[in-house]
Amino acid sequence: MGRMHSRGKGISASALPYKRTPPSWLKISSQDVEENICKFAKKGLTPSQIGVILRDSHGIAQVKSVTGSKILRILKAHFTPH
Repeated sequence: MGRMHSRGKGISASALPYKRTPPSWLKISSQDVEENICKFAKKGLTPSQIGVILRDSHGIAQVKSVTGSKILRILKAHFTPH
């Protein structure tokens, strides 16, 4: 939606938190998170769907802050032929 009396469209957007450490109340290890990601991938879910499930039901807002790498890189590491 544009503004009525000016040219701008606004700059409202969500921003990622600056703090890049996992929250203190999160008790799940990075190994458990990687196992969950692989389990969901074997069910046929996309990385974005995996992220939504981890956020909503496991309380993991940012996988990178817990494991140190993104969901797609974890999947590439676990599912590439060695």
